[in-house]
Amino acid sequence: MTPSLRKGVLYIVSAPSGAGKTSLVKALLKTDPAIRLSVSYTTRAPRPGETDGRDYHFVSRGQFESMLAEGEFLEHAEVYGNFYGTSKGGIARDLNAGQDILLEIDWQGAEQVRQHFSESASIFILPPSFGALRTRLSGRGQDSQEVIERRLAAAAQDVAHAGAFDYIIVNDDFDHALQDLVAITRSIRLEAPRQLDRHAALFEEFRHV
Repeated sequence: MTPSLRKGVLYIVSAPSGAGKTSLVKALLKTDPAIRLSVSYTTRAPRPGETDGRDYHFVSRGQFESMLAEGEFLEHAEVYGNFYGTSKGGIARDLNAGQDILLEIDWQGAEQVRQHFSESASIFILPPSFGALRTRLSGRGQDSQEVIERRLAAAAQDVAHAGAFDYIIVNDDFDHALQDLVAITRSIRLEAPRQLDRHAALFEEFRHV
């Protein structure tokens, strides 16, 4: 029996900088190929190893502002002097086609996305402690001490909004945190309304017995 075309699930994952969000998301996508990462637009410069179109769509500030004026973004935010935005039309098309999409965005963006997609599932990643976060940020060797201190100050504000999310994962052990993330995504797919929609033909069979 061929299942009916279901609407995709929109997963939102947020975390303070350095909490391990990107590594967890990459591991999740490798574990579950049915989930596709949404590629956001940003005005910041690529970091070592990042590729345009895979990690982000890297655009100029002028291009970003033009897209914003034309209403192309589902959500957008300014973070550390750089702009980030998610294509509204692209997300809607993918979800309606049955594709599961994952967004890596900050809490401000998550709030905006939830206003447009109320059925989205939001997940917040916490570091095990403030001290551990400082160690991780310093160990990356990518930022100056001034930038690290700014990121730490911003982390406190990020964590203050964790309660608005549907799920919270503490990344004190990577493998355990990944198991938690996988469990969340799988359980959401099994929610009764989604299963009723996906297996409508199966349920219809039993109605005519």
